[in-house]
Amino acid sequence: IDPASIGFGGRLQEITVFLIVAMTLALAARRANALLISHAGIERERTNLARYFSPNIVAQLSRNDEPLKQVRTQNVAVLFADIVDFTAYADGRSPIEVIGTLRLFHERMEREVFRHDGTLDKYLGDGLMATFGTPFTSDSDAGNELRCAQAMNRSSSEINGQRKNRGEPPIRVSLGLHYGEVVLGDIGLNRLEFAVIGTAVNAASRLENLTREFGCALVASDDLVQRARTETDSSNADFTLLVKKPPRTIRGLEQPVGIWTRDYVVS
Repeated sequence: IDPASIGFGGRLQEITVFLIVAMTLALAARRANALLISHAGIERERTNLARYFSPNIVAQLSRNDEPLKQVRTQNVAVLFADIVDFTAYADGRSPIEVIGTLRLFHERMEREVFRHDGTLDKYLGDGLMATFGTPFTSDSDAGNELRCAQAMNRSSSEINGQRKNRGEPPIRVSLGLHYGEVVLGDIGLNRLEFAVIGTAVNAASRLENLTREFGCALVASDDLVQRARTETDSSNADFTLLVKKPPRTIRGLEQPVGIWTRDYVVS
């Protein structure tokens, strides 16, 4: 046995085993890194969805293979919320105070939208648009919207109570609610937006404008109220504070619309 001799067969076997192990580890590390990047992308997508949809809708979207961009029509409940005379309110106030008021308003209203399984469609400066029944309809869309609007009314009263304690003037939040057919689908090229358009959207916006005429917090269409009454989870408490008004002609709709109103909650 010569200690200076080299066993080329054994060395070749060791090198081969080493290369196999190294390649296996490299592939495993690459796969783990790819899975990590994929998981981060999924979480980022869920976070982006959570900015617009309620948590239960986000969970449903993450399990659904159907693309949102599929264009379709369906009946949904549409809500518009707005701060009355906000332009006059902002005049002469500091930017910090104006933005602070808007942030608090949007935070409270957004919270109620998500709490009632709604979708935040978009912010509109000192207002917002929300939908109930998008991207998927349920058996409680109209009732969820009605309960959300009434919760928004109570929340705005709480805001005014806090403002009163600080010696600040109150803000009035007006709400318009309607139920009807809309068109759904993605629009845009690089920056996509899930669009909800149609006469039902326009009607909800114009019902919100009617709150100035009636001096009330909420104007809901009879279509919305009657739909909510047929839903299994509705209760008499959802309708007790609503006052029926004579039908009104709404621009863009062929027939006059029956409406219901609700007064402001006094803080």
